[in-house]
Amino acid sequence: MSDSRTGTAPTVLRMLLGKRLGALREKARVSREAAAEILDVTPLTVRRMENSEVGLKLPYVRLLLAAYGVVAAEAEEFVELVKAANKPGWWHRYRDALPSWFSAYVSLEDEARLIRTYEPHYVPGLLQTEEYARAVLSAGVHRNPTELERRVALRAKRQQLLTKADAPILWILMEEAVLRRPVGGVDVMRGQIDRLIELASRPNVTLQIMPFSIGPHLGAFGPFHLFRFDLPDLPDIVYTENLTGAVYMDQRPDVAAYLEVLDNMAVRASGVDGTRDFLQGIRKEF
Repeated sequence: MSDSRTGTAPTVLRMLLGKRLGALREKARVSREAAAEILDVTPLTVRRMENSEVGLKLPYVRLLLAAYGVVAAEAEEFVELVKAANKPGWWHRYRDALPSWFSAYVSLEDEARLIRTYEPHYVPGLLQTEEYARAVLSAGVHRNPTELERRVALRAKRQQLLTKADAPILWILMEEAVLRRPVGGVDVMRGQIDRLIELASRPNVTLQIMPFSIGPHLGAFGPFHLFRFDLPDLPDIVYTENLTGAVYMDQRPDVAAYLEVLDNMAVRASGVDGTRDFLQGIRKEF
């Protein structure tokens, strides 16, 4: 799934169903070209369905399951899951302020069991105060004040993830530069550091600082995020972004490389006690 997404965001469930659909086709020894003939579409459309780049249409799914020899009970269960996967996520209400390529990120974040992040520039969105978020987003591209406030509200909504009953584990590596870069003024920075100290004490949040003193390291090329899920058929997914889009990777060599970098940095970054002391020290400088 290494691609730059610009279309409708897939939910995690749709991604899983797409992979299962491809696995059923291979098990039935049906080529992608033959599957395309059954649907009267191109092989590219079948590939995009299996890679969750497009929604799964129920008539198509039913035809393919029949062609693959899936028994009725299993096929009906699959169809019910497709119906659930095609329902829009809560973030759909913010589609006016949410870039399509970032919608996929929100869906992954919402379903992940473990989120590991490396951030060299700004406090990650899940940890930002409202004032810090508004200051960061003000420096970006938005059409008008209303859109800016919608984006701030979306960020606040995403943060509810951290306090829900089955909250994911969040493990963040953050550069010292993030804390040194003044965003929104002294009061905003003080409030943000207080928030970091508070959140770092939560049992599901691990925050480590990469101090300037450790010098160059493997992750210095840019921010990235790794998602892991409870669904055994779904691989870890790495997300990176650029000025106009994003790349999502689930190929094993790609994910393994990023995981190795995260592990290497975690060994060199501050420990839990060191993070608290570091944040309190920076707090006194503002």
